Amino acid sequence: MKYNIRGENLEVTAAINDYVEKKIGKLGRYFDEEPTSEVHVNLSVYNDEQQIEVTIPMKNLLLRAEERHVDLYAAIDLVVGKLERQIRKHKTKINRKFRNEGAPKYVFAEMEKSSQQADPYDDEDIEIVKNKRFDLKPMDSEEAVLQMDMLGHSFFVFTNSDTNNTNVVYRRRDGKYGLIEPN
Repeated sequence: MKYNIRGENLEVTAAINDYVEKKIGKLGRYFDEEPTSEVHVNLSVYNDEQQIEVTIPMKNLLLRAEERHVDLYAAIDLVVGKLERQIRKHKTKINRKFRNEGAPKYVFAEMEKSSQQADPYDDEDIEIVKNKRFDLKPMDSEEAVLQMDMLGHSFFVFTNSDTNNTNVVYRRRDGKYGLIEPN
């Protein structure tokens, strides 16, 4: 695997770099051959809290996990655990799918080999499991935030009474609020 490790508000030292490569490199044991994917790692610091985001794009599978912790090394360990669970879940799904068809023993590894030639978004299944319809009441962003909090949601769609456009308010991880407006 090729590593692209980036630090945000943090200097990526050789020790951190080696630890990330060592831990994420252990994911290679789930594959017949070492994957050729590029591993994108973003390390950042927010208010005494370390965050790591890891993205590994592969054919038919996008491994992505993020974790926050006060200790960067603990966050790295936790994010690797999440990635391992994702790989095991996907392997189980693939093996179950091909079990009745007499698929080869290393289906997952063959998928990785074929990823070098094919588009990763060819046959991605997207299933919408719920559909909601509602009237958008004109209101200002402050009233929308109050409605969102009253409903206990993390976002709220509304018609902005000043611009008459559809807007979205959402709760950020830092506890503050954001507003999405069209151009």
